[in-house]
Amino acid sequence: MSMSDDALETFRTEVRTWLEENCPPEMRDGASGEDAIVWGGRNWKFTSDAQKLWLDRMAAKGWTVPTWPVEYGGGGLDRAHHKILFEEMRAIGARVPLQSFGIWMLGPALLAFGSHEQKLQYLPPIARGEVRWCQGYSEPGAGSDLASVQTKADSDGDHYIVNGQKIWTSYADKADCIFALVRTDRDAPKHLGITFLLIDMETPGVTTKPIRLISGKSPFCETFFDDVHVPKANVVGTENRGWDVAKHLLTHEREMISGGGQGLLGGRPLGVVLNEQEGGLTDPVLRAEAMGCEVDALAVALTLERYKDQAESGGGVGDASAMLKYAGTELNKRRHELMMSAGGSDALEWDGKYGGLASDWLRTKANSIEGGTSEVMLSIISRRVLGLPT
Repeated sequence: MSMSDDALETFRTEVRTWLEENCPPEMRDGASGEDAIVWGGRNWKFTSDAQKLWLDRMAAKGWTVPTWPVEYGGGGLDRAHHKILFEEMRAIGARVPLQSFGIWMLGPALLAFGSHEQKLQYLPPIARGEVRWCQGYSEPGAGSDLASVQTKADSDGDHYIVNGQKIWTSYADKADCIFALVRTDRDAPKHLGITFLLIDMETPGVTTKPIRLISGKSPFCETFFDDVHVPKANVVGTENRGWDVAKHLLTHEREMISGGGQGLLGGRPLGVVLNEQEGGLTDPVLRAEAMGCEVDALAVALTLERYKDQAESGGGVGDASAMLKYAGTELNKRRHELMMSAGGSDALEWDGKYGGLASDWLRTKANSIEGGTSEVMLSIISRRVLGLPT
């Protein structure tokens, strides 16, 4: 869709007016930490009436998923209009009303590979925050080599019987449903014979076990499937061609991780935040490192925007998602390292005046693993982006 600058400015005015009338004051603090996130789901507990009101109003506009088609619960916005919405929300410090793996990962995969009926069934509840999804990809013997998954799904009439184990299933103990890679043909080459399957976590035979991390938190789980009956209607795409869906989804997951640090600090520059800490940002070495980090952050943000424009025009992101994921991961880790350095020994206190800074810093270490390790990302960049010999 092409519109004149006047039309875009008219839209900007409309968005600004709507936000002013509908965004509750409590939701304008720019907060982006774990306590401010709304993951949604059947059992989600809102921390305030304002949090729920904000989600309901944004979902009614389709602006929890602004670029999804209207018929599937989205706002139907193109990139230009989406940028305006994002800019106006950031201008008033509006919180993101809803975040979920359904939005970041499953939604794009369903839009690309799902049937019309599946899109109608699954996408609107995701957009309204009614169902929370988790990802069932990695297994004890299939992490970086994801195509080696062994969780099997045996045909039984119009159902599969699923048996196996997934690991590093983020928030599986809180999720309502899981999208999983299962092996439906054990005689086929490993990249074939895989099927992308949707499974309700309340199905008999599905159990989860949280994994306690060095940060003291347990966002990751092990998930077990013991004779789980799943309708074949829950296959996304074609049976035995789930690897195509998996690769598409991984592209969006890596893009999501690459932008993960952008919401940090409520959108404020790192230097400003560091200067607010006790003693201010007086150390010249720390000042230089902070400014260098900020310059790199701007470069990554602009590059990410460029690839989003490319994707919008039909060019896709492809293997460049590995580059974005690696850059975003390293940037997020550098930011937290600098915040820890600026906080000094006080920042190491688990429940001190810096709150969860130490646990957040430790959590960033997982960014180098989830969605594909940094080593795998560098290998993809060298072979498929730069064309270097193997």
